[in-house]
Amino acid sequence: MSADVKTKPLAKTPHDGPIDWRRLVEWLQADGVISDEEAQRTIARCAQAESAQHPLLRLASVSMRRASDHKPLDIETLTQWLAGRAGLDYLRIDPLKVDVGKVADMMSAAYAERHRVLPVQVTPTEVVVATAEPFLTDWVGEVERQSRRSVRRVVANPQDIHRYTAEFFALAKSVRAAVKAGGGAGGASFEQLVELGKSNKQLDANDQGVVQVVDWLWQYAFDQRASDIHLEPRREQGVIRFRIDGVLHSVYQMPMGVLNAMTARIKLLGRMDVVEKRRPQDGRIKTRNPRGDEVEMRISTLPTAFGEKMVMRIFDPDTTVKDLAELGFSPHDAQRWEALVKRPHGIILVTGPTGSGKTTTLYSTLKRIATEEVNVSTVEDPIEMIEPAFNQTQVQPQLDFGFPEGLRALMRQDPDIIMVGEIRDLETAEMAVQAALTGHLVFSTLHTNDAPSAITRLMELGIPPYLINATVLGVLAQRLVRTLCPQCKALDDTAKREALAEVVKPWQLSGGYKPYKPVGCVDCRMTGFLGRMGLYELLVVSEAFKDRVSREPNIDALRRQAVSDGMRPLRLAGALRVAEGLTVLDEVLSATPPLV
Repeated sequence: MSADVKTKPLAKTPHDGPIDWRRLVEWLQADGVISDEEAQRTIARCAQAESAQHPLLRLASVSMRRASDHKPLDIETLTQWLAGRAGLDYLRIDPLKVDVGKVADMMSAAYAERHRVLPVQVTPTEVVVATAEPFLTDWVGEVERQSRRSVRRVVANPQDIHRYTAEFFALAKSVRAAVKAGGGAGGASFEQLVELGKSNKQLDANDQGVVQVVDWLWQYAFDQRASDIHLEPRREQGVIRFRIDGVLHSVYQMPMGVLNAMTARIKLLGRMDVVEKRRPQDGRIKTRNPRGDEVEMRISTLPTAFGEKMVMRIFDPDTTVKDLAELGFSPHDAQRWEALVKRPHGIILVTGPTGSGKTTTLYSTLKRIATEEVNVSTVEDPIEMIEPAFNQTQVQPQLDFGFPEGLRALMRQDPDIIMVGEIRDLETAEMAVQAALTGHLVFSTLHTNDAPSAITRLMELGIPPYLINATVLGVLAQRLVRTLCPQCKALDDTAKREALAEVVKPWQLSGGYKPYKPVGCVDCRMTGFLGRMGLYELLVVSEAFKDRVSREPNIDALRRQAVSDGMRPLRLAGALRVAEGLTVLDEVLSATPPLV
C-alpha cells in the first residue's frame, strides 16, 4: 500500500539538531507567514510557561494568525510549512494505506518512540519514515543498515506520529502474540483440507492477543467512518476491508489463524454458534464508539471456499435523529414527504436497491412521528437497528413466522403505524392493503428502479388497481451518491456546465449551473469526496394518477402523470445537486436510471 505524499517546494534551511519554538517563530516571521506584531505576541504567549509539547503543537495551541488572510495557523498548516523549510515532502498519515505488519518489522516500538519517527511505507528498496524533527538524522544510517534499504524522510504532524506509533506497534504485537499462541494454525478450507493434522493447536477466541485485535478493529472502523467491516478468508491469508462512503478499502492482511480466531471471538460476542461453520448465521452486537455513544452492529457469516467470511454492518447512532435536509431531501420534496407521513392511514412505499439508504429514511421518519400518543410497530427481516420508541418484531421463517404472519399478529396489537420490512409476495401485499383499509398507516419497501415501477410491481404481485388506488398514498425512490469534500472542491470547466444544462433543460429549470470537481486533500483522504447524501424521487398519488392506474396502467403513462403532478425523477434530483456544487455528474449518472 502506498502513502499519499504531498510535495512542497524545496527550500532547505541550514540547521542541525532539534527544533524549538523560538526558532520556528523566527522562520515564520522571516518567510512572511506571520507579521512582526504576530511574532511578538506569539513569543509573549509562549514565554509565559514552559511546556513539554512538541514546538509545532505549542505554536498551534496559541492560534497564530497568517499574515495574508488572518486565518489561524493549525497544526497541519504549520507541519506543511516546516516540510518546505526542511526541503522534505509533507505527509498526512493515512492509516488505511499503511501496511502495519511491514512497518513493525522495520524497527522496535521503543526505537520509534525514542527517535520520534514512524515507518509508513516499505518497498523492496526503500523505507519511507515520517518525522516531526526534520533536522535530526542520527538514526537514518542505523535504519538503513538494519533494513538494507534506503531511507526517505517525510515530515508529518507530531500528534499523528505519536498516536499511530502506539496504535501500529500495539496491533502488530497483538497479531504476533495471537500467531504464537495458535502456532499459525489456519482453518479447514475448500482447498486446504489436506493440511489438517499438521497442527492441532488452534487459536482461542478469548486469547488476549485476539481480544485486543478485535477491539482495535472496531475502534478503528468507527474512527474511519466505516459503514461495513469485511473479514475475508483467502488462500494464503486473511484480509480486512472497510466500506467508507460506499467504496471498499483494504485495511490489513493477517495470518488465517488470526482471522479465524477473530471471527470466532465476534461470533461469541454476537451470541452465534461458534462451532457451526457450514451454514450462514446472523447476530448482532452493541458496543460504544470513541465518543461513548452506543453503536449497533449487525453480523452476517457465510461459508466460502477458504473459510468463514464475516461482514459487520455498523449503524450510525446519529442516523435516526437526522432531519430531512441532512438526509438529502430538497425543500420541494421535504415539504411533500412531511405532508404524506402525516396522513392518518394508507400505504407509503420506499423503493431502491440494497444499500440505497431506505432503512435510514424509514427509521428517521418513524422516529419523528413515534410520539407517546401512537403505537409504532414493525416487522423486519432482520431488525436493522434497535429503537426504543418502536415495538420491533423479527420474522423467523424456520418457525413459519414470516411477514404475512407478523402483519396478521400486529393487527391484533392495536397499532397506529406499522412498518413492514419488505413486500416480497402477494400474501404480504394483501395484508398491507388490509391494514391500510382498516385505518392504519403502513410503511414498507420494495426493490424497484423508480417510484412509478412500485405501482406496476404491486399489480404484478396480484393487487387489483382499485385496491392500489384506495390505499397507496405515495412512493419514494432513492439512491445514495458521494458528496464532494467542501475543503478542496474546485469549479469544473464549461463542458461540464453544458452537460449539466442538457440534463436539466427538459424540465425548463433555469439558473446558474456551477458544477464542481473533486480535487483531494488530507481531510477526504485525497479522494475528493467526504460522506454521502440521498437523491429522492417522490410520487404522490393524485386523483389524476388514480385515473391512470384504472384506465392506462402502463409504466410510461404512470411516469408521465407522476411528473406532471410534481415528481422530479432521480436523475433530475441528482443534476440539481450537481448544480448546487454538492456532488458530480458522473456520480449521479452511475447511480440513477436514465430519463425517459
